Amino acid sequence: MDPNTWSAATKDVRSVRELVERRALLMHYQPIVLSRDGSVYGHEALVRTPPGCRWPGPEALFQAARAEGVTEALELACVRAALSGWIAQGARGRLLVNLSAAALLAALADGQLRRMLDLLRTQGVASEALVVELTEHEHVRDVDALVEATEQLCRARIGVALDDFGDGRSSLRLWSQIKPEIVKIDRYFTRDVGSNGDKVQTFRALQQLAETFGAQLVAEGVETAAELRAVRDLGVPLVQGYFLGRPAAQLREAIECEAAQVLADHAIAVLPQRQRVGNRGWSASRLLIDAPALPVTATHDEVFAAFERRADLPALAIVDADRPCGLLVRSEFIAQYARPFFKELYGRRPAMLHANTHPLCLDVHAQVDDLIAVLTSSDQRYLSQGFILTEGGRYRGLGTGEQLVRAVTEARIEAARHANPLTFLPGNIPITQHVERLLERGAPFAVAYADLNHFKPYNDHYGYWRGDEMIRLLAQVLLTHVEADRDFVGHVGGDDFVVVFQSGDWQARCRTIVDQFNARARDLFDPDDLAAGGIRAEDRDGVVRFHPCTTLALGVLRIAPGRFRAAAEVANAAAKAKRHAKTSGVGVYVWDADASTSEPRSSSST
Repeated sequence: MDPNTWSAATKDVRSVRELVERRALLMHYQPIVLSRDGSVYGHEALVRTPPGCRWPGPEALFQAARAEGVTEALELACVRAALSGWIAQGARGRLLVNLSAAALLAALADGQLRRMLDLLRTQGVASEALVVELTEHEHVRDVDALVEATEQLCRARIGVALDDFGDGRSSLRLWSQIKPEIVKIDRYFTRDVGSNGDKVQTFRALQQLAETFGAQLVAEGVETAAELRAVRDLGVPLVQGYFLGRPAAQLREAIECEAAQVLADHAIAVLPQRQRVGNRGWSASRLLIDAPALPVTATHDEVFAAFERRADLPALAIVDADRPCGLLVRSEFIAQYARPFFKELYGRRPAMLHANTHPLCLDVHAQVDDLIAVLTSSDQRYLSQGFILTEGGRYRGLGTGEQLVRAVTEARIEAARHANPLTFLPGNIPITQHVERLLERGAPFAVAYADLNHFKPYNDHYGYWRGDEMIRLLAQVLLTHVEADRDFVGHVGGDDFVVVFQSGDWQARCRTIVDQFNARARDLFDPDDLAAGGIRAEDRDGVVRFHPCTTLALGVLRIAPGRFRAAAEVANAAAKAKRHAKTSGVGVYVWDADASTSEPRSSSST
């Protein structure tokens, strides 16, 4: 029916019920695509209002239906229209139709779903091609009834999908109980996923759930090349969104050309990292020693008796109305108590006379970063005395300086495994994971291993603070001259960095990086040293000699598909290229790694 006919048929319609009765609904179909190869897996049916209709779009239409009390009738009419249009076009792939829990129960109760299945059979279409997509526009009041309804669908070999998971209305309980074949992830998590580390982690967590419950994920709302590349590389099997194809009256046989190019491209997304992973969820509560506290009126004799009862207590806290006001360290107290005549003079007097009345108090919810300032403060008494742990100002227990130093060190080591604490760039583990993804993808890429010439003398001469400034400068130069969505910058440690290039002009970028760093690094030398062209400092053998100004060496490993099988092999080869860059005295040393040689063979240098 052409638009003029639709307009004539609906111009005098005054209710949604009448629109449904006239069968004047329009159905559009949006493709759902396999991320592995870009083929069309199926379509989601979406209602549209006809030209001239008083309701301009689906939202207004369903709002009017709710006001009339005909929402379920409208939903079922949409399903019938979707099936008819899909069958008329050859019923290619799978068809996902939207139904609320209430509409599904109604369709089962009055036999409408059975009649739809009969329609499929008469057209020679398998029931497995139909998927009921459960929408969560309202809270599901009777989960048990919905579970029974979905079991009936499964017995009829109709697929079940859960729509908009994660939008605040869908529930994990519903997922676990109805066990849908497909779960569609709300578009919020897809938006800008390629630049949001938290969303990347959310997708990974949802993939684990999908594996547990046996479901396929669909990333909804894919609208950019970066989003498509990110969800593909995360391993999300199905994708949907305007970038792949907008809803249209006709079924699609192929996706948009730009989307097809992204999926065919061997380049992978540079997935963002969550910063300081090792510190997440860490708090001072880990340091808590369950220890009794004594009231402010406690005597020295009572404190001694308490230490006698608990040989494991490093200290005792004194509290007033559950709020700490003093700390007595075991070793110090026992030494005093053992002095001649101390017991006779002070035994029955308040122990607060010899307590530290300004103890260090830490809240149990304090994070690692909050404790760094404590660890580096000028008052270091707590390292031997320990400290008090509180919650909301009230006494909870004790902690020791030894515990704090160990816990902070361990947390920082764990954080450094993922992100370097100096530059906050990804560390060894993310670098390895990124290279492994490239190897699995079979993509050509280049790995540049960056190291500084004459950095140790600079660091020894000027001190670690200015040494750190030099390292941060290198990180800044690297980040400035790479293609953010194609090239991966990691910090191995010290002055060692790795850049994994997918950008085609990586050689020019490498030369620019070396030139820019060498020029800017000169500004970090004192004027006299700069005028002299370097500094006099000890070398690695302890001999004082002249060292030129710090410069950058890049050993670049050019990798063809299939050359390496593991990230460790790539790392070893890149390290060789770096050593040749440093010993040869060139800024950029390129090694074309192929199967015929295990040693670097320079193809270009600058």
